Amino acid sequence: MIYALSDSIGETAEMIARATASQFQVGSFEIIRIPYIKSTDQIERILEEAANNTSVICHTIVGPELRKALLSQAKRHGIPTIDIMGPMINAVQHVSGLHPQLKPGLIHTLDQAYFKRVAAIEFAVKYDDGKNPCGILKADVVLVGVSRTSKTPLSMYLAHKELKVANVPMVPEVAPPKELFEIPAERIVGLIIDPIKLNNIRAERLRSMGLDPASCYADSQRITEEVEYAKSIMYKLKCPIIDVSNKAIEETANKIMELVCKKKQSAVYGNEFCS
Repeated sequence: MIYALSDSIGETAEMIARATASQFQVGSFEIIRIPYIKSTDQIERILEEAANNTSVICHTIVGPELRKALLSQAKRHGIPTIDIMGPMINAVQHVSGLHPQLKPGLIHTLDQAYFKRVAAIEFAVKYDDGKNPCGILKADVVLVGVSRTSKTPLSMYLAHKELKVANVPMVPEVAPPKELFEIPAERIVGLIIDPIKLNNIRAERLRSMGLDPASCYADSQRITEEVEYAKSIMYKLKCPIIDVSNKAIEETANKIMELVCKKKQSAVYGNEFCS
């Protein structure tokens, strides 16, 4: 077991625990995230539980008293403990000469970035799946592609990076909105996918909904036509194209962010998304 402990939300500790576990192909790891630790009694109970298992503890606890209690209990039980925040805080303090506040949850305060993320998320919902072409003109990035190329998940992921994203489905029977041809090509990203993989994704989607996986939506010839049509529109738009066939959402999103950063001198984007 890997325990991810925090006196705040605990996202960072859990993310690092999962990234670490992913490097090991043999065996399985259970990751237990315990946020909002407030007392030494909590730490004592957690460590007693961890001592009954084969455990490793990683933590982002910044409160001095809680950190001291954790190290003491871990040493007593012989449990390996990784301090994620401590070395970084100490290094910055040493270099800057400043003293850290050592208050949990400061990164989650309601600052300007928080409200920008909220606005971007609301934008992604409002202009999802081509609901309103007006969003194309207002968006930082417009994603185009056939159904099931992860346009919506990517829009939401990028919204958390403060990007306002609209997405537009490409359907052979429906002409693309004229607004796509009224914005710079670098603000558009085309998403393509291998037709065979798309066929499997769509068939599984239909099965999960209790529908016939052999319907037109998952027909191989129809999918090939859709993909080729989408490509033809992307070529007309002269926009960057990303093949999402074997990419995770995070990988594709990072690629889109790279494309945005390459245009960071544009007045549309500015530098804020590249920091």
